[in-house]
Amino acid sequence: FSILAFTLKKAIPHPFYQPKEWPKPTYNFKGNPLDYEKFELGRALFYDPILSRDSSISCASCHLQFTAFAHVDHKTSHGIEGRIGKRNAPGLANLAWRKLFHWDGGVLNLNAQAINPITHVDEMDMALDSLMYRLDRSPIYSAAFKRTFGTSDIRPFHLVKALAQFTVALISENSKYDKVQRGETTFTTAEQNGYTFFKAKCDACHKEPLFTDNSFRNNGLAINTFINDFGRLKITNQRSDSLKFKVPTLRNVELTFPYMHDGRLYALRDVLDHYSSNLITTQPTLDPLLVNRIAMSNIDKNNLISFLRTLNDTTFTKNVRFSQP
Repeated sequence: FSILAFTLKKAIPHPFYQPKEWPKPTYNFKGNPLDYEKFELGRALFYDPILSRDSSISCASCHLQFTAFAHVDHKTSHGIEGRIGKRNAPGLANLAWRKLFHWDGGVLNLNAQAINPITHVDEMDMALDSLMYRLDRSPIYSAAFKRTFGTSDIRPFHLVKALAQFTVALISENSKYDKVQRGETTFTTAEQNGYTFFKAKCDACHKEPLFTDNSFRNNGLAINTFINDFGRLKITNQRSDSLKFKVPTLRNVELTFPYMHDGRLYALRDVLDHYSSNLITTQPTLDPLLVNRIAMSNIDKNNLISFLRTLNDTTFTKNVRFSQP
């Protein structure tokens, strides 16, 4: 944890900013006002395995910066002692604009998001009271929380607010796509054709500029009988929500493989083949937009992949302000 950060508070602003012409964020900044020192504390905690029961994994173990804060080594998340989770660890970007969190929308705000992976038995498996005791006994963290939150009694809400100060700042908006929108460069012919196809066939769910509409939909995947995950149904107990999962952002999508809630597809081509040929059309809760699948030729697929690659943002994946302290 960089003590230097405390001396630079006035010189370095909090990294969060509002991209021009983007919608208003949904995050409640009044409940957690932006503060550079808290951002630095959150960044240190994000990369520190102290948050896991055996101090073996950190948040960053499943959210790697060079893959847009996703996890590419496994289909689903891996926790302490080699435990295997049931869902793919998604990329983290532009979270200030998301209303609900996790694949099933079971978490209602960004501040609370970290509680589940910290306490889940298949992930960090850390009891919150034990974690607070551990942080209180750390000379570095006890001093850091005292300075940032003005308390020597660290509570869970201090922890999650610090982590949210870091994750709310993870903004990706400098891809080639963004530069084209700003008039700084142009698409190739293949990219432009892919963009045209995207706006005609994909934009209903993956709305620009965030490339998600924050909805939950059944996209026709066969049930994974190994994990029997029925998505949002578990949260709402409404049959109409069976097999519905969040629509993920497509920003940095080439970097955040494998795809789908259970990581079953490893390549963008596999995803496009799913939508054009493989999705199941007989499921009662299938999204109405997919009842006829999405017709696309091989040329369409090649062009669409060319466009999707323009959503990669190396400024984001290489930003040292988001790197391990």
